[in-house]
Amino acid sequence: MVEKTARHDLVFGGSGFIGTHLVRRLVGEGHRVVSVDIRPPRERLDGVVYLQADVRDLSAFDPGMRIDRIYNLAAVHTTPGHPAHEYYETNILGATSVTALARRLDINEITFTSSISVYGPGEETKREDTPPAPESPYGWSKFMAERIQRAWMEEDERRRLVICRPAVIFGAGEGGNFTRMAKLLKKGFFIYPGRKDTIKACFYVEDLLDALDFAARREERFVLFNGCYPDRYTLEQIVEAFRDGPMRGARTFLVPRGVVTLAATMLRPFSVMGLGIHPDRVMKLVRSTDVMPGWLEATGRANRGRLASAIERWNAESGGRFV
Repeated sequence: MVEKTARHDLVFGGSGFIGTHLVRRLVGEGHRVVSVDIRPPRERLDGVVYLQADVRDLSAFDPGMRIDRIYNLAAVHTTPGHPAHEYYETNILGATSVTALARRLDINEITFTSSISVYGPGEETKREDTPPAPESPYGWSKFMAERIQRAWMEEDERRRLVICRPAVIFGAGEGGNFTRMAKLLKKGFFIYPGRKDTIKACFYVEDLLDALDFAARREERFVLFNGCYPDRYTLEQIVEAFRDGPMRGARTFLVPRGVVTLAATMLRPFSVMGLGIHPDRVMKLVRSTDVMPGWLEATGRANRGRLASAIERWNAESGGRFV
């Protein structure tokens, strides 16, 4: 394996949830970091160069220093939530612009966060060798971005590419489903939407960063892996992990699946009206994301039983607020 040495890293999407954690870690390891985003950073760390740029057009972009590795985390990702063309414009043009920049500056390493959405919906278990079958604009745009960056790698034998397909990533600053779940449990209750056995592949953000670092230090030119725990946690197991830890005493209730389906149907007119209420978001609550980290298992990095400790780490990092 390649030993850790100080690098010059360029992080696109550095103001996002994962990007903020990544920049913090890279600085802590002694690397020089340029953080780039279209939005201002959530925090400013000493020694980090913060630049504002649109990843869709980097033709005039200059990081101001030699760069050893690019992290491409920039994306339009909330689904549903954007017109279809925005996923394609940002995610595909972003991959095209990032690889063009890498050619121009002779940068030979890219780490890219894709998505398990490339597998498409379905209850069956997916692994890295499962043929991609995206259905959503987000899934298609991420799959096409993967192909663009693989083509870049294949042009030159010096180039190395890591593609991670993250599942649900949670931790401080996530602001998504795990955060909403934790806030409800803090209030003393949680309502299961239609079923308890929904499998939700997940990964604590710091464990994701460990996996990204491990993959980037491998000798292979190309690594593709699913970013998640191997346990195939159900929604009930996730909720119980909270209740066994910081949310003791919280009560749970089950809403019949028919009620959830009816709610999704009734909300469709509001979706058309653009009020931010979407039936697909409701139905996502009852659909499994059954993904296994085959590559991490094969390399001995898929440790089981990590969910409880991840919740405790999140609790500690957020001061018990789970924000």
